[in-house]
Amino acid sequence: MKQNRKEVFRMIKFALFSVSAAVIEILSFTLLNELTQLPYAPCYLIALILSVIWNFTLNRKFTFQSVANVPIAMMKVACYYAVFTPLTTVLGDYLAERLLWNEYLVTGINMALNFTTEYLFDRFVVFGKTLDTNELAKKQELKEDKS
Repeated sequence: MKQNRKEVFRMIKFALFSVSAAVIEILSFTLLNELTQLPYAPCYLIALILSVIWNFTLNRKFTFQSVANVPIAMMKVACYYAVFTPLTTVLGDYLAERLLWNEYLVTGINMALNFTTEYLFDRFVVFGKTLDTNELAKKQELKEDKS
């Protein structure tokens, strides 16, 4: 029961941090899309990179509470994005530039795909063996043991 509650709370934290990353992504995408003459793909890629760095940093520390080696963990995330980014960039560019779908709708679809697949990848691949191992997790465990 305690573990189930912990997982639900972990998913909620991931969702909240993802919302903050989404704000960064949509704001940077909007600025690039509206203030430059760049096509969809570079606007999307720059915005995505900014949100990934933000999301990785917060989720590593607070959601997954991991002491995982940062370069290795980031390399695993980079591998995820090595697959996710080309697929969504090509598909997004096709939908926005060829089929003339609204750029914001396409970005929203990409963000929803990213949210679900990245949580699963982070939870089970990137941080799976190092969940709840950082100092914050240890302090919380001590606090729970005392109560």
